[in-house]
Amino acid sequence: MSSDAASSPLALVEAVPPLPSPPRLWGIVLAGGEGVRLRALARQICGDERPKQYLPLFGDRTLLRETLDRVALAIPPARTAVVTLRHHAGYVAGETRGDGLPHVLLQPEDRGTAAGILLPAQWILRRQPDATVAVFPSDHFVLEEAAFMTHVARIAGWLDEHPDQLVLLGAQATAAEVEYGWIELGQPLSAAADSRIWRVRRFWEKPSADTARLCLQAGCLWNTLVLLGKAATFVRAGSEALPAVHDRLARLEPFLGTEEEPWALHQAYALMPKADFSRSVLEPCPPFLAVSEMPGVTWSDLGSPRRVQDVVRRALGGMPWWLGADLKAS
Repeated sequence: MSSDAASSPLALVEAVPPLPSPPRLWGIVLAGGEGVRLRALARQICGDERPKQYLPLFGDRTLLRETLDRVALAIPPARTAVVTLRHHAGYVAGETRGDGLPHVLLQPEDRGTAAGILLPAQWILRRQPDATVAVFPSDHFVLEEAAFMTHVARIAGWLDEHPDQLVLLGAQATAAEVEYGWIELGQPLSAAADSRIWRVRRFWEKPSADTARLCLQAGCLWNTLVLLGKAATFVRAGSEALPAVHDRLARLEPFLGTEEEPWALHQAYALMPKADFSRSVLEPCPPFLAVSEMPGVTWSDLGSPRRVQDVVRRALGGMPWWLGADLKAS
């Protein structure tokens, strides 16, 4: 993370006008995690143990609301799906009121990020067969939000010409971080200055300190888990790597839009294996996977108390009242 982030993300978002929206681009916002490592912080701020995406860390808005506002710079809410768990419904309702609502897809239970991505990918594919999908975790910090979403839109344009690819966004690494995944670059696919894209040679998931230093020296990128591709490509990748998950979701088709849809969704998730999309689909480095570096974007995954404190100290002009709290996860 760069060291010159000194202004509030809230002020920056208010000053950013909407960007041109690619007509085929849809957004998926992943909001189903439990965020157990930040439970102590949740108790300090909100008095309960709500998941971290529903915490207001940088002002009045929660991380989910900040993510939705960021995505809306280039993707309208009508083409945005928030994917969460049924027992998060009360939290989500508080974040999706007002004009221009995103769609909310409630999963009966947690079956991992594979179901969290493939369920909305199939849902979008039924509505727009040529749709491009951008997947956004809801627990990230992004300072230069307009630059970030402009880059997303550029990659979406590239995918119109390369529809069989999935593209991960990689962040410029500034330290030998051992809690991030790292991406080793392979053969270049695009040399355009504003959308450089490479094949993925290898993943290094949470490496040792020595390996992280080698990754930094080699110019590897941090894996943001922001991922773009055609909805059909996501579904095809899921069917090849995770046929049991794909099959359960595909069986929902006859029941969608009927009174039996909730029952069918419950049955599908009850019989579905739990699977991680990154581990099962991305880490084997399939030939359709690529990575693009985000130029000049300050990014952080807010996955630990240490990282939250670091971001807050660098990104806010003042200190929030809760910063001195004991943030050790319970």
